[in-house]
Amino acid sequence: MNPESRIPNPVLVDWLDYQQRVHPRAIELGLDRVREVWLRLGAPAPAPCVITIGGTNGKGSTVAFLEAMLVAAGHRVGAYTSPHLLRYNERVRVAGVDVDDAALIHAFERIENARGDVALTYFEYGTLAALLIFAEAGLDVALLEVGLGGRLDAVNIIDADAAIVTTIDFDHQDWLGNDRDSIGREKAGILRAGHPAIIGDAEPPRGLVDEAARIGVALRIAERDFHAEIRADDWLWRGEGIDLVLPHPTLDAPCQHANAAAAIAALHSLRTRLGWNPQAIARGVIDARAGARLQRFASEPQLIIDVAHNPQAARVLATWLQTHAAWGRTLAVFGALADKDVRGIVEPLHGVVDAWHLASLAEESPRGLSSEALDDLVRSASVDVDAAGTHEDIESALAAAFASAKSGDRVIAFGSFFIAAAALRFAQAQGFVAR
Repeated sequence: MNPESRIPNPVLVDWLDYQQRVHPRAIELGLDRVREVWLRLGAPAPAPCVITIGGTNGKGSTVAFLEAMLVAAGHRVGAYTSPHLLRYNERVRVAGVDVDDAALIHAFERIENARGDVALTYFEYGTLAALLIFAEAGLDVALLEVGLGGRLDAVNIIDADAAIVTTIDFDHQDWLGNDRDSIGREKAGILRAGHPAIIGDAEPPRGLVDEAARIGVALRIAERDFHAEIRADDWLWRGEGIDLVLPHPTLDAPCQHANAAAAIAALHSLRTRLGWNPQAIARGVIDARAGARLQRFASEPQLIIDVAHNPQAARVLATWLQTHAAWGRTLAVFGALADKDVRGIVEPLHGVVDAWHLASLAEESPRGLSSEALDDLVRSASVDVDAAGTHEDIESALAAAFASAKSGDRVIAFGSFFIAAAALRFAQAQGFVAR
């Protein structure tokens, strides 16, 4: 069927709206449908070298490090990440630039013509579009971020030349399992026998290790096979007899050295194909950027935006806030989806956050928690009930937080990509400048 007969006005926003209606479920893990459409499209290789990046947290930052290091070394790189913050186009970058609407629409038209009666999810459309765009972009390297899990994620139709699993912790339990072993086994699904596998988690679960052994993959594990030694003025990457003295990452969080270290380990494992360029690696450590990862703005009060949306990420955020104390109070603007462990996210911040502004996400997503439901969950985590207020939307929560803030206070907006996106729009509207 011709796509014009299905889509009355095929501009990008209409395509995206249409894609959310094609499949009855927003998430439908499994490779059979998306692989069938990919084969109908000719299954072109997205690049001569592909690196797939999975894990619970740190995927986007690790992609940013890889992209910056490879670009500094002179490679033409494509990067596929999700979700986006402000524009869908952010999900697909070629040579450091977000692709334009026309490239996405052309890819979607090809997918629509090829899929026939095969139902695809919103994420599967986007994944196939990225692969098609990369295949025609003359890339040297494609970086593919896993959306959810690994084994059954649409990205996994591509056999990666190297894979990175950043961390393994609790998130998406409805899909991946309720223990680290089960989650680890799902994430191990992106590994391929005979190809490098980098594990950024220094204590990977038994399930991941066992699954790697079953597949026939030799793991390179953080703090066993490569190390990040943080020093006052620089840090040291060590692996396989190599020592690299590197500048501290511009990305500011306790976990960013570990993410950079995993990226470097992957490049080292591919050095016979991509070369080994310590100067480009050092440049990439400085140049790497990822929005809403402890992103700070020069404002009064200071605004900090972070996409922390699970307990592990919240612990990292709490550590950073404790080690970067404010003169005044810390006010949180927080919202979450219904499938998130709200109590596990909030508890690490107990005693760190002085006041909570809870935002409803009911209008942002069918899975979004109302502010009332969020209030009940936050109170159950022993948050001071007198220091929590509810708001009908994110914009109201941000406005209230800034209205109640005094000189020396700071506002931290976190808990969901929806929160981060709204906070970025708020910062733009206010004329705040990112530091």
